[in-house]
Amino acid sequence: MSDTPVSEMSFEEAMKELEQVVSKLERGDVALEDSIKLYERGAELKKRCETKLKEAEEKVAAITLDGEGNPTGTAPVENM
Repeated sequence: MSDTPVSEMSFEEAMKELEQVVSKLERGDVALEDSIKLYERGAELKKRCETKLKEAEEKVAAITLDGEGNPTGTAPVENM
């Protein structure tokens, strides 16, 4: 596992580590205490991924188009 705090991870970093956590838990060869720590880390990573995806969705939703469907810029999310 990475030493990087979850709050500083990119989506890709968090997703990669989350996949590793899930893989370890699915194997079932981890001690109970370690499984609990892995599960907690996985929950943090899942939340980070969800947050980053929501941010990306909001950015995409803010893209404005002209009459022909061409991007013209972005609009504040509040106006959506």
